[in-house]
Amino acid sequence: MDFSSYECIEFQREGRILTIALNRPAQRNAVNARLHHELSRVFTDAQRDEGSDIVVLTGNGSAFCAGGDIDWMQLSVDEPSEFERTAREAKDIVYSQLDLEKPLICRLNGHATGLGASLALLSDIVVMAAEARIGDPHVSVGLVAGDGGALIWPQLVGYAKAKKYLLTGELMAAVEAERIGLVTDVVPRAELDAHVATLARRLAAGATKAIRWSKVTTNLPLRQLFHSYFDAGVAYECLSNLTADHAEAVRAFRERRPPVFTGR
Repeated sequence: MDFSSYECIEFQREGRILTIALNRPAQRNAVNARLHHELSRVFTDAQRDEGSDIVVLTGNGSAFCAGGDIDWMQLSVDEPSEFERTAREAKDIVYSQLDLEKPLICRLNGHATGLGASLALLSDIVVMAAEARIGDPHVSVGLVAGDGGALIWPQLVGYAKAKKYLLTGELMAAVEAERIGLVTDVVPRAELDAHVATLARRLAAGATKAIRWSKVTTNLPLRQLFHSYFDAGVAYECLSNLTADHAEAVRAFRERRPPVFTGR
């Protein structure tokens, strides 16, 4: 595949292993309109890439992905129609990630929040740096966790734990994420590259079709779940984008103060 049209994602190859790196390090890989569009097609392009059998997803710089970019959030407040395209792309991101037949390893190099957490948790194996934190703080900015979090968190850790973190927006330390089964492995940051490389090479040297089809079979219930309910999550997130509380959260972030929510 020719990945030259991507502006916010970098690609690297090692043998049959393709690494996809979110590349807005100065913004902690926060998702803007351009990166969101590129995410909506990157897993389809990775599926069609004849040069790879294993895919690694990571972020350049200190963070994995800090969720939505504040300027992009402001645009969605000022121009609600922007959210229509965003909603369609949100579906493309999740469906194409779950449809990717190649094993997908998340190299969780730093903090992952909101959409960043969903991208990580929808991967097949999540290797998290011990210094990183993860969470879905959509509610902290007056939004519904409709882009994947509300569905994938309960599947991984059960409803009791999932609801605590989804309804409070609290971030979780890596050791707790591993303890409750949210992520696969936690290793010191200095050992992250070697751990991921060893795992990726092991999978690349395995029985490709057996591994790939085992993943496809395991993902069937998740694909059914998301195709059944994801539209509702996206719709509720679109509604929450129109609320006064979301607009207040964006203003508060820009003014570096706590938001004052009114429930409207």
